[in-house]
Amino acid sequence: MAHEYAWVHLKFTIPLALVLTIIAYPILNRIHLLQILALVIISFTATLPWDAYLIKSNVWSYPPEAILGPRLWGIPYEELFFFVIQTYITSMFYILVNKPALQVQYLVSQRNPSGTVKGIKIAVAVLLVGATLYGAHLVRLTGPGTYLGLILVWASPFTLITWVLAGNFIISLPPALTLVPIVLPTLYLWLVDEGALGRGTWSIESGTKLGFSIFGSLDVEEAVFFLLTNTLIVFGQATFDQFLNIIYAFPNIFPTIPRSPTPLMLVQSRMTDTSQYDMERVQGIREAAVRLQRKSRSFYLASAAFSGRLRIDLVLLYSFCRMADDLVDDAKSQDEVNHWTGLLIKYLDLHYGTDTLEKAGTGGRQAQLDALINDEFPTLIEGFKTDAYFSFSPTEHKFPIGDEESLKTYARCVAGTVGELCVALIAHHCGLTETSALADLKNAANRMGVALQYVNIARDIEVDAHMGRVYMPTTWLRDEGSSPEAVLQQPRGETTERLRRKLLDKAFALYAGARPIMRLLPGGARGPMVVAVENYMEIGRILRETKDWTMRRGKATVPRGRRITTAIKALLEAA
Repeated sequence: MAHEYAWVHLKFTIPLALVLTIIAYPILNRIHLLQILALVIISFTATLPWDAYLIKSNVWSYPPEAILGPRLWGIPYEELFFFVIQTYITSMFYILVNKPALQVQYLVSQRNPSGTVKGIKIAVAVLLVGATLYGAHLVRLTGPGTYLGLILVWASPFTLITWVLAGNFIISLPPALTLVPIVLPTLYLWLVDEGALGRGTWSIESGTKLGFSIFGSLDVEEAVFFLLTNTLIVFGQATFDQFLNIIYAFPNIFPTIPRSPTPLMLVQSRMTDTSQYDMERVQGIREAAVRLQRKSRSFYLASAAFSGRLRIDLVLLYSFCRMADDLVDDAKSQDEVNHWTGLLIKYLDLHYGTDTLEKAGTGGRQAQLDALINDEFPTLIEGFKTDAYFSFSPTEHKFPIGDEESLKTYARCVAGTVGELCVALIAHHCGLTETSALADLKNAANRMGVALQYVNIARDIEVDAHMGRVYMPTTWLRDEGSSPEAVLQQPRGETTERLRRKLLDKAFALYAGARPIMRLLPGGARGPMVVAVENYMEIGRILRETKDWTMRRGKATVPRGRRITTAIKALLEAA
């Protein structure tokens, strides 16, 4: 077919690139695009002279009828486009796989790496050096190993550079975060290449290749080429991410960050002595991420839509809230409850109290944020203390949610305050000042937090009953001819189902009133915040749809596919 190479792009590479772009569009940000652009420029510049040499040396050839005609340094424009499109496709796979992960937690090996990390890094470096030397040997010999040698002597040194720069980080990442974006595009491009070689769209001269095929017409050299180049692209992306995460992780080194960290900041992150790294902070972030993955999957998934230091701070905030809740829940006596809540209040006062801030000379938006934390967290802790009443209060006070007003107060304490703190963090990182719009956002966040807590209570009626807790107001139960004690005995039944739906109706009414105000959030935070809300409200929608909800460890859950669909829809609507 005439212009066969152009048709390869039109049928195979461009459609895949478009599909990946559509899928990734809701989570793409400015930094992703800059990373891809940088890698495209690097890969194009590095590949151009190498590919030109292959053609000049008659290793590669293209039938005249298979290409459009124009060339640069003897390279057909279609081949030049391949440099770009392959880098883009593999980068998009990398972004899709890695965006859900909070990568900053994997900086653990930046200082004092373990013996295992050191051993793997040295072994891979030796392997890449050996591949380079072996490639040079094959090139010197000429003959059947020439093309393989040229691949190894070109790709291995570039891969070695990225490995030296970011090997510790790459090793610390879960293997799937690097292997999946290497393997998937490699397999796809193997299939594309095999078809093109079989049709004669391009060819490798027989005297320069080994003559072995992986399958069909796919020469072993081509298989090695795509495996190595995709590895190089993924390692390049990981190198950028390592430098970015160093910038995000350590405010002691980088106090302020522009919307897109500058190239100079990336260099500084590489050159900064690791002794300046606050590794306790990295460990704290790691523990926070693990806690949320285990105990708040909806929030952790939603947090993936945020970026940079804002995401880190939101994860730390929510994890602190969960930890405080667990300390109270796991207490064995009222004295232990008082002990932990007292320590939490003391901790907050030491870090965020007025005297501490004055001594530190904190000012501006940071002072406003710290003051709000100091004001709101004690309210949150008071809400957690309410949970302890179920276990340690005298019988006549064992059920503290006496009426609807008590329910509202409790929900405002444990969830409304968290909503306000999230908005405060967004305002801090996005540069919002105290305005009427920000006041409206905080008020809406408080109401939305109450709505989410109502959904949480509606979901966990049975789980809470097994813990001796009933959060439905006693007055509601009496109106139904029931009581908290009856719910403890039989948490399932027509009465609890009616009250569950009543609670959900109130949750969705609060949600409907607060949801439009979320449009006032800054663009970079609006979509992710909507994802966090919608993922949780989806639990309420499932509870409304059927009594036979999906159960996991005693709790209604949203199927993973539905959570992802909800997140994508929310991001698109918020754009």
